[in-house]
Amino acid sequence: MNRIKINLDKRTVKSHEIYIGKNILDRIGLVIAKKNWANRLFVITDSNVAGIHGESVRAALLEAGLKAEQLVIPAGERSKTIDTVMHLSGELMEKGADRQSGIIALGGGVVGDIAGFIASIFMRGIPYVQVPTTLIAQVDSSIGGKTGIDLPCGKNLLGTFSQPKAIFINIGFLKTLPPEELNNGLAEIIKYGIIDDPFILDELEKRPEAVRNGDEALLERIVAKCCGIKKAIVEIDETEKGIRRILNFGHTMGHAIEAESGYSVSHGRAVVLGILGAVKISERMGYLQEKDKLRVENLAASLGLPCCIPGNIGTDGILSRLQSDKKKEGDSVRFVLLKKLGMPFMNGSVPDDVLKDVIRELRA
Repeated sequence: MNRIKINLDKRTVKSHEIYIGKNILDRIGLVIAKKNWANRLFVITDSNVAGIHGESVRAALLEAGLKAEQLVIPAGERSKTIDTVMHLSGELMEKGADRQSGIIALGGGVVGDIAGFIASIFMRGIPYVQVPTTLIAQVDSSIGGKTGIDLPCGKNLLGTFSQPKAIFINIGFLKTLPPEELNNGLAEIIKYGIIDDPFILDELEKRPEAVRNGDEALLERIVAKCCGIKKAIVEIDETEKGIRRILNFGHTMGHAIEAESGYSVSHGRAVVLGILGAVKISERMGYLQEKDKLRVENLAASLGLPCCIPGNIGTDGILSRLQSDKKKEGDSVRFVLLKKLGMPFMNGSVPDDVLKDVIRELRA
């Protein structure tokens, strides 16, 4: 079991560890029991994950002598609402949860966001642990303490920064993922290669079949590399005031596409489209060489990732969503663009005509 420590503030308990291994289910309960973070645990999961991993995780907690109960929400982005937060908070109260209780977030990014958000506000804050079951959550959303829920006008517009006590990344969970979920995670992995370490792109280019087939040894190496990149960025900028904003590469346009689709387009698919949009904008505005743009486009194609915006999502709708982006400053929508692979920068003045042209190109 590999361990990566996130050092946030030596004066507080916010620093924590990421535990990574192929099959570390038995270690989760042992570590939590040893740390004594809570006297009673509530596993928040979704209707898909509950039937696959819910009982085995609960059994591991009970085996370690911990008290654990499970709360289940409907799977999917549509659960990321204030209604879900109120319902789960009510369930916690009914079951007698108090300030000595803790939450386990067992699932993908939606579960992690909701569970972390509730943990940050329930009884003014109780401890929680992230146990991500999807590739996208293992390399990205479980790390860094972002929590949030959606509003009708956009994603993650209500949220907090609240660090978990620990993150347990069990690579064995990935064997149960359908291809679409694996692709969702590949979108974030490509992002890390583009903004920080092009050697990740080399790995993906050399072994696309192994990646698509879920080779555990390869995925463990890549997941650990991505976790190390995000850990380093979060340590410098925990609350996204500066450099952490580069982690939004591809997400500005991606979130707009995702929301405009009514969340029928998955987060990972939307991020891939946002990444392709960002490299096109970077090249169109004279920052990025065409060969680098083509490299990203060819990699996405070789991995079987989507390259076109669905025809039922209108250009004007995407542009309108961009105007509601929470990272907007004044009249400027802030995009993360590229000067070259591994060299991102913030830009808040992409002309409307460039945006329209790129969105139309992505629809072709």
